[in-house]
Amino acid sequence: MHADLALVNGRIYTVDGARPWADAVAVRGGRFAAVGTRAEIAPLIGPTTRIVDLGGRFAMPGLYDMHTHPDLALGPTYAGQLEVPGDPTPADLAAAIRGYAADHPGDGWVYGKQFVWYTFRRERIVPNREWLDGVLADRPVAIHDRSWGCLLVNSRALELAGIDAATPDPSNGYIERDSLTGEPTGILVDGAYALVYRAMPPWPAAALERAYGDALHFQASRGVVGVKYVHVCEHRLDALQALDRRGRLSARVEAAISWQDDIFPVRRRWELMAGARHHYRSRRLNANAIKFHFDGTAEARSSYLASPWRDGEDWRGHLNLTIEHLTDLIEQMDREGVRVIAHCTGDGASDVFLDAIAAARRRGGARRVRHQCAHSTLLLERNLPRFAELGVIAEFSPVGWIPGPFAYARRDAYGEERMSRAFDFKGVLDAGGVAVMGTDWPVSPLDPWQGFEGLVTRRNPARPDLPPFSGAPIPLEAAIRVMTLNGAWAMDLEQEAGSISVGKRADLIVLDRNLFEVDPVGGISGARVELTLVDGEPTWDAAGLLAAHGLAPVWPVPAPAL
Repeated sequence: MHADLALVNGRIYTVDGARPWADAVAVRGGRFAAVGTRAEIAPLIGPTTRIVDLGGRFAMPGLYDMHTHPDLALGPTYAGQLEVPGDPTPADLAAAIRGYAADHPGDGWVYGKQFVWYTFRRERIVPNREWLDGVLADRPVAIHDRSWGCLLVNSRALELAGIDAATPDPSNGYIERDSLTGEPTGILVDGAYALVYRAMPPWPAAALERAYGDALHFQASRGVVGVKYVHVCEHRLDALQALDRRGRLSARVEAAISWQDDIFPVRRRWELMAGARHHYRSRRLNANAIKFHFDGTAEARSSYLASPWRDGEDWRGHLNLTIEHLTDLIEQMDREGVRVIAHCTGDGASDVFLDAIAAARRRGGARRVRHQCAHSTLLLERNLPRFAELGVIAEFSPVGWIPGPFAYARRDAYGEERMSRAFDFKGVLDAGGVAVMGTDWPVSPLDPWQGFEGLVTRRNPARPDLPPFSGAPIPLEAAIRVMTLNGAWAMDLEQEAGSISVGKRADLIVLDRNLFEVDPVGGISGARVELTLVDGEPTWDAAGLLAAHGLAPVWPVPAPAL
């Protein structure tokens, strides 16, 4: 049988150790049927084969984003809720809340994002319900912080949610309280969100579908072929399935079900985990993962650390599950073949997570599911080799290793010593482990090329003048592998995808530049994707390479400006 498609006259980096470079590929039935020179693929070219001349363009496998939240990034806006971008000051936030309330009169909720801890600290203002009551007292107000680690609410919101001094902390989060009276301060951490969300109206389905659709469109334009959307519920799965059925699921999606209602209530999570999740299974979509916040964030000082946050203090942060709960959970998920994605920002949290996986494995009968340590912000040196030993994915988020205000605030929170070993991609890789990148959008930009460049330079693509920090850079070849084959491994797809190899799914991107021939500072983040193929089908074709052959991409040009 002849090939359906042939790409020739290219400079193709395959990420296949047996043959790192090729000039041409042939695609048949959505898979690579041949990889090599034009002469080597010639026997597969027939009268119906579409032949595309790449004109010397650089090509490589598609990218993988292993942690992102389109619903959180776009859902509030598409649902008509409040959005305050950037690094708003307390005054900016107050003005935005009052303006939203004036534009949306009545007694309904004022809900949205975002407040930023360091702008409040810089002005020596405490974000609490008293401050928020001073902004707007007669309507319920709930505002997320930028890291989505906390929800700031006013007194009216606490009243409607039934939260007072007698309300117990949920097992997967806590209510910040006045140290003398026990009254809620207005800050709700992790699982305590659910107490407020139960009192709020749900997000409209159309907003969720549009959020995921715009994200997939943008990601296709940036060469993403595999993605993990984490913290989903049945409503979010319904939105993804709707896109799938319309032929708009332009990447392979692993949807991780919210385990503990810590962002949005998932009333049927047990039914989903028991088997209802398979209702959503398709060639592109699976929900065989769960996600939970095991600890908190640096901004709220709720990350669980191996040592106290400050000298002379006892506070080490907060764990949202007991070690017994976590170990039993991992053992059960191993039996079910379900991945556990655990948010771990503190070195104490990742240490306990790895211990729980080891304990579950010692009990026997485990399927050795590749569980995922999300963010992996701080890692103890003794734990670096354990990722390889236990087969655990180390996932990192670029907002921490790209210098800028958010990263500087995190450094101020954690301290210089801890930040000197933060986001240790190189340490995990040198110890033989698998490390991947998750943009964690909206905490970091959705564009994966910014974090990609940061892996190689440890600089901010928008501000290369800022000094690098937070770990050592890695070579370009290692960074490409992180962004491609390691991502496929993290989705259990390394035998099917992640490199340009005969028999694998025909995922490939064509760029406007050869990454090996440009200055990585600005040269990587500035790359433009001209073609994205998933299963040999175009999802993005900015250069019109396949248009002349009658093949229309899934998404039109231009992409949404996210």
